[in-house]
This record gives sequence, structure tokens and C-alpha cells, in this order.
Amino acid sequence: MNRDEALAMLAAADVVCPADAVRAAVTRMAGEITARLAGEFPIVLSIMGGAAVFTGQLLPLLAFPLEFGAIEVTRYGKRTSGREIDWRLAPREEVRGRTVLVVDDILDEGITLAAVRARLLDMGAKLVLCAVFADKELGRPKPIAADFTGVRVPDRYVFGFGMDAYGLWRNLPAVYALKG
Repeated sequence: MNRDEALAMLAAADVVCPADAVRAAVTRMAGEITARLAGEFPIVLSIMGGAAVFTGQLLPLLAFPLEFGAIEVTRYGKRTSGREIDWRLAPREEVRGRTVLVVDDILDEGITLAAVRARLLDMGAKLVLCAVFADKELGRPKPIAADFTGVRVPDRYVFGFGMDAYGLWRNLPAVYALKG
């Protein structure tokens, strides 16, 4: 895809969560997470690359000590449909006996996040909580539910605020949906 095609894709997309609603959701979530984890010393693991933007705005709002790390796992790559799980960067932090907060951009089908939670529990984490910026409304059960959710989005391919479309537009301050 070239620059003009990328701009045309954005111009044709629908805004599903404007930038001011994004900021308000992150602030609300930070309060909820702080209330839950204020007495803990958790490890916060951000799932790269989608959660980079969300994590970067969330972390400064958390009012408790924490350790930070990143993992990279995907089912999408530069596609718009998921395939098998690809662990590009496995958890390196010592999670045994610790509370872990996993931060991700979107809870879509839930397969990736469920696999991350299972792996961390297998590594001995005491508790694994999940914070997702967006939860896609699929209308069917998922193998995992987020403990903290920013916004709900329709069952469409969404991008912006860390989420990409064909590897593009993670840098947008709002969330958009591709045309059907």
C-alpha cells in the first residue's frame, strides 16, 4: 500500500471512538486499575506493537509502583484475519508468585489474550489481570474476558490508537473502522 492508498483508506473509514472519548476511557481505566492494584507491586506487560500507544498513555496515570516489560505475540501480522499464535518476544520477567497486568490494544476473538494468560500462569504468576483498550462486540462467547476495558467497538476491523490496518495508522488518536 502506498501513501495515497493509506490516506484514501482513512478517508473512507468511519470514526467509532473519537479522540476525546479515547482519552476519557484511558483516564477511567487508570483509576480502576489503581483502585485494584494500589496495594500490589505488579509486573505490567505490554503486548507489542498494538498496545504501545495505549500503554504509553496508561502507565503515567497509574499511581503505584510497578515493574514494566513487553511481550510480542500476534495472530494477525499485516493481515486482517487471525491465524495461529506467533510468539515473537516471550515473557522474560520473573513472574513466579507475582501479580501481572497484561495490557493489550483489543480483545477480538480472545484467543491470543487467553494464550498469554495461560502462559503466564504456567510460568507461576500468582494472578494475571488483563487490561484492553477495546473489546470487540462479536455477539458470541470468548475464551477470556478483560478485567479492565476502555471502550466497546463494533464487530468490524478497527484501527487507530495502537491498532493497525495492514500495518498502518497505529498513530491515530481516535479509533476508526474499515468500510465493510
